[in-house]
Amino acid sequence: MNTNTTAYPVSGAGLGLRRALLNTLMENPPSEVDFMEVAPENWIKVGGVLGRKFRFFTERYPFLIHGLSLSIGSPAPLNEALVHDIKDFMKEHGILMYSEHLSYTSDDGQLYDLMPIPFTEEAVSWVAARVRRVQDILEQRIALENVSFYAPTDASMPEADFVNAVLEESDCDLMLDINNIVVNSINHSYDASEFLRSMPAERIRYFHLAGHYVEAEDLRIDTHGDAVDEQSWQLLREAYLHFGPVPTLLERDFNFPPIEELLEEVRKIKRLQQETTLKEVGNG
Repeated sequence: MNTNTTAYPVSGAGLGLRRALLNTLMENPPSEVDFMEVAPENWIKVGGVLGRKFRFFTERYPFLIHGLSLSIGSPAPLNEALVHDIKDFMKEHGILMYSEHLSYTSDDGQLYDLMPIPFTEEAVSWVAARVRRVQDILEQRIALENVSFYAPTDASMPEADFVNAVLEESDCDLMLDINNIVVNSINHSYDASEFLRSMPAERIRYFHLAGHYVEAEDLRIDTHGDAVDEQSWQLLREAYLHFGPVPTLLERDFNFPPIEELLEEVRKIKRLQQETTLKEVGNG
């Protein structure tokens, strides 16, 4: 088992906080949820009733943020105003870490989708310089997420090599999305376990886990609107055995089931983490 020598920002199992879940979770804040995460763009400068509801949760749970629109790979100028807003937002709410997608979402305007960055050496240098600038403004490291994609614009480098090169040149961290590995491995015919094991343990800060839509046997769509499938659970088990019980956040963006079903997935994450810890102790 690999051991991460740097402390994780959180521990245990988390849940993505969505507005549709606010009232239900406020009625009975779940003790099995160890941390929460939101997209900062959805909450920056939000006041009034919604702002007070958000504060209810930030006062009770450790929080991370996962950005949607920094567009780190875009050819357009970096949105430094957004980065400053994020810095202020993190300070206001005591947020522990900021992660973003290794993709781009804008050029002359927002594209409202996560577009794949060309897997090239030139793109590595371009993205890394922008990440370093973001970290300079925030005065802390960020994490990048491996993203799902459907039609690569340039595959001069394998996806895993591209991700590793960006992390190394920018000296940032990794938020590893387990579901995205599964989706990409099916859509692009590569080995999910091999990709998983190629990721740098020392840079991993937490995992994402979500469900996806089965369009066809060889085509999966990353929706975050379904229960986690068995292949993703199996890869999560493998990830814990390889990297240790890394903090893991459950994402669900729409098509919400009864809250008990979501919390059961959170509890399953915790059970897998505990099983891994027991195996580690037994092997020690």
